Amino acid sequence: MSGTPHIEATKGDFAELVLMPGDPLRAKALAVGHLDKPRQVNGVRNMLAFTGEWKGKQVSVMGSGMGMPSISIYAHELFDHYDVQRIVRVGTCGSLQAGMQLGDLVLATAASTDSAMNRLRFRNWDYAPAADNGLVQDVLKTASRHGTPVRAGEVFSSDYFYHPDPQFIETITAMGILAIDMESAALYSLARHHQKKALTLLSVTDVIPTGEQSSTQDRQQAFGAVIDVVLEALLGDD
Repeated sequence: MSGTPHIEATKGDFAELVLMPGDPLRAKALAVGHLDKPRQVNGVRNMLAFTGEWKGKQVSVMGSGMGMPSISIYAHELFDHYDVQRIVRVGTCGSLQAGMQLGDLVLATAASTDSAMNRLRFRNWDYAPAADNGLVQDVLKTASRHGTPVRAGEVFSSDYFYHPDPQFIETITAMGILAIDMESAALYSLARHHQKKALTLLSVTDVIPTGEQSSTQDRQQAFGAVIDVVLEALLGDD
């Protein structure tokens, strides 16, 4: 079998750097809009993946689906079978802190979670999933040079989109958590397990304190030109 149970690509089809939005249609939009010569390398279960070039350097973009179980399948297979070295989640989030607005960027330095996945992996101890510090610094420096505002701090990765605990938001907001997503804690733990690197950069599509929400179309088009800042930070601007 040249591929995996969930990815039909052959070895060598993926670059060492993979950008990973949740929505496979956003993966397609990012590949077509920002890469030269993009070619589709996966279509299994419509989880689209593309590999192309950015200023002559190879980069791949692949959807992850929603939630920690889904991203765990694809990240594991990319790290383990395709020898991907870096995965950067470029996803969406709900912001928690006052003053945050739709379209703001959040760089997740670490990710708390209500999922049991990390405890099962870490002998039932608490594990603190964190981004690769080198990737964090590279993106922050490049964003600052371009005048692109990014808020760096902790996020909370939840198994729930509609959380059943009415005090959940109040509790994590009081702890200074910047935003909620559904994938980063699992991605960061998998990267450490495989001795690879991971980072999450999130675009705010829901402002939880005010109830503001982005449209479905805006969610699919999240990031836009910011992707070029990310690619410059990670691949260098030669």
